[in-house]
Amino acid sequence: MELLAFLVSAAIGGLIVGLLARLAIPGRDPMPLWTTILLGIAGSVLGGLAAGMLLGADAYAWAFPFAVGGGSLILGLHRSFIQKRPLFGPDAKR
Repeated sequence: MELLAFLVSAAIGGLIVGLLARLAIPGRDPMPLWTTILLGIAGSVLGGLAAGMLLGADAYAWAFPFAVGGGSLILGLHRSFIQKRPLFGPDAKR
């Protein structure tokens, strides 16, 4: 039962962080719901590591903004290197 609760909370948290990361970067990002959840989970891991390294013991208060920033960074890298389109400007909307 604890594993199920962990997986559901990770999926919901990943969805929230992934949606906010997609909202932070302008332009369309056609991806299914499960990819948005994975984006949010990966962003949370990256942001949590960055917050822990930069802030140490005070990282818990800043974990959510760092998670959204980590998700936005991963999405920006995906758009730049995989989709080969810019982050900003008129070509970002295509």
